[in-house]
Amino acid sequence: MVKDDDVYLPEVLFEFHPRGRYVRVNAIDPLTGVEVVSVCDSSYSQAMIERLAVRKLKYVLRKRRAQARTTGRPGRTDLLA
Repeated sequence: MVKDDDVYLPEVLFEFHPRGRYVRVNAIDPLTGVEVVSVCDSSYSQAMIERLAVRKLKYVLRKRRAQARTTGRPGRTDLLA
């Protein structure tokens, strides 16, 4: 069953930047242009890092959707890539 606040992401683009003991990953939704940055331990598997980044991206998209519903305008459009 799909909840009202679920976010459908048919595609997510990832950029990985290893920096010693951690990895910086950018997750981008190409439909909306929303981008989030996560920092993870480099010992994590790539699948786990992607899963965490997608989770953060969905959180941001849900938050923006809720803000748009309550205020009647999209929030932080200046941050869209």
